[in-house]
Amino acid sequence: MNHKARIVIAALSLSAIGFVSIIESEGFTRKAIIPVKGDRLTIGLGSTVYPDGASVKITDTITVPRALIVAQVHISKDEEWFRASIPNVKLFQEEYDLYLDFVYQYGIESWRTSSMRRHLLAGEYEAACHALLKYKLQGADKFDCSTPGNKRCWGVWTRQLKRYSKCMAVQL
Repeated sequence: MNHKARIVIAALSLSAIGFVSIIESEGFTRKAIIPVKGDRLTIGLGSTVYPDGASVKITDTITVPRALIVAQVHISKDEEWFRASIPNVKLFQEEYDLYLDFVYQYGIESWRTSSMRRHLLAGEYEAACHALLKYKLQGADKFDCSTPGNKRCWGVWTRQLKRYSKCMAVQL
């Protein structure tokens, strides 16, 4: 049982543990790749665009230090939009980190239209955790990544399961 109090979102920011979790989940790629069939090109630590808004091109390469900077700029923008999308909602730090990780992976528009967001706005924290499991489709053809044994996007599903587990672990 969690005995901590939730904190209003305006007072939270991504923790060091949350940042490391995103980096570990994304992994580093020096050259631009298509991470999952039908997905956008990514580089570095899962970046699809650069701080100036330019999209990643297939011929791009990046260093680890530059990838960290690009990811941090991206996450800072995501945080701003994320906080604005759920004003006055209170979260535990762990919840903040895992939902921001979701935003980094799926994008702010997916977050804004998600049932997770709707549940949090309604104060339904456990339901928001359960809603994480709805996000298992990947690519233009909406392949179900929870399909056992698939080699296409199993990591997408295991990342969701990890978020769900962390989310449920902090519920009162």
